[in-house]
Amino acid sequence: MSFSQLSHLECGRCGADHDSERPQNLCTACGSPLLARYDLAAVRASVDPGEFARRSPDLWRYHELLPVRNRQAVTTLGEGMTPLLPMARYGERIGLPRLLMKDEGLIPTGSFKARGAAVGVSRAAELGIERLAMPTNGNAGAAWALYGARAGLATTIVMPVDAPEITRRECTASRADLHLVDGLISDAGRIVGELVAASDGRVFDSSTLKEPYRIEGKKTMGIEIVEQLGWRMPDVILYPTGGGVGLIGIHKALNELRELGWISGPPPRLVAVQAEGCAPIVRAFERGERESRYWDGAHTVAFGINVPKPLGDFLILEALEETSGTAVTVTDGELLAELREVAALEGAFVCPEGAAAFAAARKLRASGWIEADEQVVVLNTGAGLKYPGTVQVDAPVLPVDGHLV
Repeated sequence: MSFSQLSHLECGRCGADHDSERPQNLCTACGSPLLARYDLAAVRASVDPGEFARRSPDLWRYHELLPVRNRQAVTTLGEGMTPLLPMARYGERIGLPRLLMKDEGLIPTGSFKARGAAVGVSRAAELGIERLAMPTNGNAGAAWALYGARAGLATTIVMPVDAPEITRRECTASRADLHLVDGLISDAGRIVGELVAASDGRVFDSSTLKEPYRIEGKKTMGIEIVEQLGWRMPDVILYPTGGGVGLIGIHKALNELRELGWISGPPPRLVAVQAEGCAPIVRAFERGERESRYWDGAHTVAFGINVPKPLGDFLILEALEETSGTAVTVTDGELLAELREVAALEGAFVCPEGAAAFAAARKLRASGWIEADEQVVVLNTGAGLKYPGTVQVDAPVLPVDGHLV
């Protein structure tokens, strides 16, 4: 049995095939992201979905549907198989008693970005890449820096100066080549692009969707949700959307599982959740456009979704259309209020991006877009502990001989 059934890379826009056995960035024909394709007939013939439960409880249990060919090339910190938790009290409060949370805050590095880093770094090392560079809003850079260190690769990380402080500390601890820019992730992307162009091939661009394997790690969230539900699909999945790799990956996973014959029936309706201060996907969706336009003046406390123009915008919009999904905005005030409500009712300190998805679930239930009896999964994409400034503390200070009454 082959460890991976990777067959080739395919352009997500024009469909052109590309060699998967050498480092690749964007499609050479049209400049769009490349997607990994697998010999699904071979996967179907070699493995039964019931077998996964007997494998290690991490994302590598799905190795036939991942791009790393050699088991020894796997770089791992134990990522994957995060819990799918019932949110009974909060769900009752907003009218969704069957609400579930996929909690990515428990994954290594404290965010779902570890999934993409694990697979992306593993494949990069397997293909002989020695130095990676990427722009980031924080968590992805921290994850790639740490996984790069584990794999013995050098990493250059460029992030906005306003990125969460803990993420730059993670980069510094791993001895990454860290740089801060007084701007947005798009400005960081320009700087990385210039570095890569001038490197004569010595630096590989691992920016969001500019390499094809990050998405493969992210898609395992979709496979896990289905496995954890007994190889059934929920009715709705809400995802905080910046670059959109997680949403694209979940959609890709569900399509692969359907082609394998492991799931059937209508797909879950996918929801792209964005902040009111940076909502290029919502604007494009509402206008019926196939691509987004740059969002001027992007700003939100949910820093991970502060992406003014996602490279994979057309893939996000396709996923929404093909699943009869939707796109919705929430304000910073709404998501911060929801963050505290979820913590108070469920004891879960979610990240602001996850809180945005909870706020969107409340809105969509109130409008009737989600029915009360539907099974809904909200993705909490990271640990609230990485964003300590989202909750202000104003507690009284007692003297050493003080008393409570």
